[in-house]
Formats: sequence, C-alpha cells, structure tokens
Amino acid sequence: MSEQPAPEYEVAWGQKTLTFTLSRSSRKTLGIEVHPNLAVRVLAPEATPIEVIEEKVRQKAGWILKQQGYFLSFHPLTPPRRYVSGETHLYLGRQYRLWLQEATQPAVKLQGPYLYVWSQDLGLDAVRPLLDQWYEAHAQVHFAQAVERMLPRFARFDLPGFHIHIQKMDKRWGSCSPQGRITLNLELIQAPKACIDYVVAHELCHLIHPDHTRKFFALLATVMPDWAHWKARLEQTLS
Repeated sequence: MSEQPAPEYEVAWGQKTLTFTLSRSSRKTLGIEVHPNLAVRVLAPEATPIEVIEEKVRQKAGWILKQQGYFLSFHPLTPPRRYVSGETHLYLGRQYRLWLQEATQPAVKLQGPYLYVWSQDLGLDAVRPLLDQWYEAHAQVHFAQAVERMLPRFARFDLPGFHIHIQKMDKRWGSCSPQGRITLNLELIQAPKACIDYVVAHELCHLIHPDHTRKFFALLATVMPDWAHWKARLEQTLS
C-alpha cells in the first residue's frame, strides 16, 4: 500500500490525550466536530498556527469528552474485527488505527496514532494471529506490572501463593481458582492501566475471600477505594 494515512495531532489535557485530524480551508473561523465514531475533526483557516489550534482544542476538551461520552452511550457491542487498514483497535485505553503494509518479514509496531502490521499476507487469517501475539507479549509485561503495583496494598494481609495465567475469555475479566491460579483475560490489555489494576486487585482479594461476600467487597474497598469507578470504566471501554 503506497497511500499514507491522514496525519493526526495530539494534545495533552490533564491525564488525558486528545487526538484530532485537521482540515484547513478558506473559512474564517475555527470549528471543532465530534463524530459518532468518537473521531475529532478540527476545521481551521489556512493561516492558523498549529499552536493556536492545539490551544483551542485544550479549551474545548471538556466539551469534546462530553460529546464522546454521549455518542459512546449509543455504541453497540464491539462488532467483529475485520483486521483491515483504517479499523480502530484499542491498546491501554487508547484507540489506534490499524495500517497494513506488505513485507517479507512479519512485524507489528505501535507508532504515533497507528498500529502498523507488516506481513506477506494481509488477510484476516494472517493479520489476526500477528496482532494477538503482539497483544499477548505486551500483556505479559503490563499485567506483571499491575501485580507489582497492587501487591503492596495487600502487605498487611496474609496472601497465599499464586501464579498468573493469561488467556482469552468470553464473559469474564479474570478468575481465581482455589489453587491460586489467577487467570486474566487477554483483552484487558486494551483497557486503561487502572482498569487492569482493578481486575488484578479483584482477583487478589479472591485469594482471601473466594466468594463475593461483604468481607470481599470491604477488602476490595480497602485496597482500591475507587474500584467501582474503574469497573465502570472497564465495562464502558470494552463493551
């Protein structure tokens, strides 16, 4: 594929990063559009400096996020992935556009707002395994880091031994067996880090309280007081 993807811009707003495309024309005023697919498009006069445009996006960040939240409430369950160029895929809570390139050596690389895949075969049966392998490799790292972040919160509790296993699961984000096998859903790598932390904390609590009793939720609230927020964020992100 020789055609290059349209350029995108990013601005930081607090802990969030807003991504937008820019279209210039002979118009006299600057406008911002938020589309049902959550894409943000800025319409600007030809001579407007990029610094001015970025500042305007920051000023309108609250409105942009509100509009995206509104459209998100109408989104159906994520449709089956087709693994084609231009399709959006999530990684750690952010959307990236898939861009396929023919190459003799298969590879996957995250660069800017794009998730590039190089392969001799650009069909679904070739691209999907490459992406799954890439996600799993990153999940191994980020899930282990989540455990490292959460374990100190259990320092005063007598946690039994456990080990982490990663696999795709249809209806659960995680599980914990009586033998201490904690299984985390591979799809969690698509969610924000705090959402991963929540699932890890949830399963670590099950090492002490196997069922969802009052004691379980009391422990969860102790180690992660804002767990309900991140549970809702997880369900919203990966619905």
